[in-house]
Amino acid sequence: MDKLWDNEEDSEMWDEKPKEACGVFGVYNPNGGVAHAAYLALVALQHRGQESCGIAVNRNRDIFYHKGMGLVTDVFEDRKILDGLAGTMAVGHVLYGSSQEIRPENAQPLIVRRYIKGNIALAYNGRLTNTKALEERYEGEGAIYQTTSDAEIIAYTIARERAKSSSIQEALSKSMSVLEGAYSIVLMSAQKLIAARDMWGFRPLCMGKKGDAYMFASESCVFDSIGAEYIRELLPGEIVMIEHGEVTSIKDHVGKLPTSLCIFEHIYFARPDSVLNDTMVYESRRRVGQILAIDSPVDADVVIGAPDSGIPAAMGYAEQSGIPYADGFIRNRYIGRTFIKHGQSDRELAISMKLNPLRSNVDGKRVILIDDSLVRGTTCTKIVALLRKAGAKEVHLKIASPPFLWPCYYGTDIPSREHLLAYTHTIEETRELLDADSLNYLALERLKELVPGEYGFCDGCFSGRFPVGG
Repeated sequence: MDKLWDNEEDSEMWDEKPKEACGVFGVYNPNGGVAHAAYLALVALQHRGQESCGIAVNRNRDIFYHKGMGLVTDVFEDRKILDGLAGTMAVGHVLYGSSQEIRPENAQPLIVRRYIKGNIALAYNGRLTNTKALEERYEGEGAIYQTTSDAEIIAYTIARERAKSSSIQEALSKSMSVLEGAYSIVLMSAQKLIAARDMWGFRPLCMGKKGDAYMFASESCVFDSIGAEYIRELLPGEIVMIEHGEVTSIKDHVGKLPTSLCIFEHIYFARPDSVLNDTMVYESRRRVGQILAIDSPVDADVVIGAPDSGIPAAMGYAEQSGIPYADGFIRNRYIGRTFIKHGQSDRELAISMKLNPLRSNVDGKRVILIDDSLVRGTTCTKIVALLRKAGAKEVHLKIASPPFLWPCYYGTDIPSREHLLAYTHTIEETRELLDADSLNYLALERLKELVPGEYGFCDGCFSGRFPVGG
């Protein structure tokens, strides 16, 4: 079999699956307990980022915070930390970053002290497309940066606008005319908790309520985790402010641009129990499987999903085709993300330790394997090899998304084009490299069936059509 990569360094540059930039949470509760609520929320959002996390609270017009590198349960392992973060408002964040961004100073929330109108804490999800232009502009005005995060550019823009605005919400609204690209923001000032979503709506942001408490989160699954009621998604371009328990919505920027939620939120990023575009994510993924069964049928004995993201699509495929669904693998959930990174043999051992095929479900059978995406192909190659070793007679690979052909500008960590398997290889060449008996992708034109017709989405990583920054 041909090598997928020319050298080992390239094969370690990115994980197989695309990664999303981060998850945000904000809560106002006059009765306190906000840090503990933020902790539970960040655990629920851990799938959106595992590199660093943090929680900031507002107390007596000052900001107290704790941030660190690693998982939420590790950074806040000592309960005394949460107990010490008393207040009535909190902002939380989990980060996924590229190798250049994984450093302690980039952990969020970003704390800005003693700017012109007091203190603020800011957490955001996404990526700006005009970062370089703004950096150069602000550097010319004397700005000094402490991080390599767009969060600092956003905070600096808000602070500049605040100097000539009557309120922080007005400053944020003015900033939204300056900032380009993807940003879902949760911002805490001395008395206000504010959430905002960019005018395209690239990244999700929603609102919930529990008793006297109001909260914002990247995904609605957070509210289920803490026993809160899901209210709604913020509109693209909308600003929502909580002040002394009163809710204000500012819609000056709403409707100015076509909505463009990243379609990969439905395919992979979001938890299946979250609601996006008024649709349960699980149902979107199940629908993909049904479409694959209609568009690329194959005679087989069993349908399995690549753990865990391929399972809903596999169930949809089985339902539509009438071919039985079965668990194909047992996953060891106690093997860490960074376990064993030295050499090809060690990486193959790591895959084997993480996934063990259920031989009785695949031995001697024609297997349909459903995976959510195919980026570099390294992990998928090993999964197919595991199935063959377990006795699978045939392996037919179905991918629940179109071929990845373009890098993303909005916070999704997708490699440059020369590292995308679908760009460098034809479908037949890819099938041979993966040692699959057949290979089919979801058709690009089928993506629109994953969300209700009134909602637009961005599919630039598949189509090359980017709303801004391309």
